[in-house]
Amino acid sequence: MIKASNIQKFYGKLQVLKGVDLHIKKGEVVSIVGASGAGKTTLLQILGTLDTQTNKTDSKLVINDVEVTNLSDKDLAKFRNQHIGFIFQFHQLLPEFTALENVCIPAFIKKTPRGEAEKRAKELLDFLGLKARYEHKPNELSGGEQQRVAVARALINNPSIIFADEPSGNLDSESADNLHHLFFELRDQFGQTFVIVTHNEELADMADRKLTMVDGLITSSEQVVQQ
Repeated sequence: MIKASNIQKFYGKLQVLKGVDLHIKKGEVVSIVGASGAGKTTLLQILGTLDTQTNKTDSKLVINDVEVTNLSDKDLAKFRNQHIGFIFQFHQLLPEFTALENVCIPAFIKKTPRGEAEKRAKELLDFLGLKARYEHKPNELSGGEQQRVAVARALINNPSIIFADEPSGNLDSESADNLHHLFFELRDQFGQTFVIVTHNEELADMADRKLTMVDGLITSSEQVVQQ
């Protein structure tokens, strides 16, 4: 599903990633933990093709059997739209659009017909308990509801991989717990692979595997034993 080798990232003279190697299997839920500044978000952005490694010529990043480093900007944007979903700490919903419209945006970018996109968006919102919120704008939704709309948006194009960066960091404990359990329900229901950067130890320990980053490297890969 995801194979990365020797991923390095420099910002000027500062080396944030120092040769990261990892392999994530289809259907896995993997958490990435570590202190602030360890390189977690930078790694997630590179794995998600939002950023690129500095050492393109002597590194590899293969997603769904595609070496994404070799893609043109246009092809990479198309690949990202079709294969990858993102969930961020701050939901990043567009305030002028309704919940339904926000969810549909990636589908419209994919040129999915409006009727088909809206049907799929409603199915997702229904699944996430938001059937009564189609026409509500973000400022009319609770924090937990906004984040569930963002989850629906991430799922609209049926991506094979979901990248989540501190997805529950801006939620109260009850909403966070609900979101954490939702990820695993989604994996079981739709078969997606989840890669989650988090400081939340409870969420990290729910994953199939927990990766720990220290100073720009993955220092341990721990198979989590579910109770």
